Amino acid sequence: MMAGGGTFHNVVAGGPARHIPVLLDEVMRLAAPRPGETFIDATFGAGGYTRAILDAGADVIAIDRDPRAVADGAGMVAQAHGHLTLVEGRYSDLAAIAREHGRERVDGVVLDAGVSSMQLDEADRGFSFARSGPLDMRMEAKGPTAADVVNTLAKQDLARVIAVLGEERRARTVAAAIARARDDQPLATTAELAEVISNAIGRPGRDRIHPATRTFQALRIYVNRELGELADALAASESVLAENGRLVVVAFHSLEDRIVKRFLAERTAERAGGSRHMPERDVAPPTFVNLVRGVVQASDTEVDANPRARSAKLRAARRTAAPARPFDPAALGVPQIASIEEPRP
Repeated sequence: MMAGGGTFHNVVAGGPARHIPVLLDEVMRLAAPRPGETFIDATFGAGGYTRAILDAGADVIAIDRDPRAVADGAGMVAQAHGHLTLVEGRYSDLAAIAREHGRERVDGVVLDAGVSSMQLDEADRGFSFARSGPLDMRMEAKGPTAADVVNTLAKQDLARVIAVLGEERRARTVAAAIARARDDQPLATTAELAEVISNAIGRPGRDRIHPATRTFQALRIYVNRELGELADALAASESVLAENGRLVVVAFHSLEDRIVKRFLAERTAERAGGSRHMPERDVAPPTFVNLVRGVVQASDTEVDANPRARSAKLRAARRTAAPARPFDPAALGVPQIASIEEPRP
């Protein structure tokens, strides 16, 4: 609740709503924020989850790596009267950010992985081939751009990025086409790259996705180190959540959801093995207890109202008193791909 007894329903970062928070009712049911608690909204965006958590009476430390989102949220911070702290940063650093703002432990972490609809809608960000713009794709205004990747990465490394992070079966064909195109002139816009890909693997039929979809996904994930960030954020959540604290994660494609699923499977397991090939053995005390079986997905009604919700998968768990465990991102299936800043010899 706001000071004076109002609510935040009409307080929208950046003015009129540009983003509909996915699975909001389910997120709130499982996160269950209460007055006096402190939550981390690890992906502030337009403030949809933050607004609902504040309405429930909890304080929020909200994080976003996009400086535009942080700037747009200034009005919400002002109206929260000290109950909202909005920080520009990465969600992999959420435990450190909480400590910097006086919280050794928090009662909940809510995380909506992936790119926001606002970023996709802004042509100058270069996330989408639907709107021609500079080939950027950075969530932050720093670091290598997608143009840097497609114009400088070795062809075989580019093919691996597209195959692994985009799950594109024709990755070698796409990488070869990009290499030929950049020999003539560096690729600078989303439209140029989409045209190269379309010419290489064919244009979409009536019921097919655009041929550039998977490559654009791969480049965006690579530029922003999204899968490594997600894995690090899960480990950070484990370290900062108080006993009975709730972790709620919404993922949007199989690579993200696989990491969340493996993390929770490992952290909730009480015994391992049990097959004829691997004798059952005790494991370290579980650090989480699942709050749902499997995944929660959007209803047909929500998908009709918000098509972005179609691919959303929600997983949630409650923190136990067990100490946090050592963290190995490779064990969660985070692809080991060389950074553009560390070129292959």
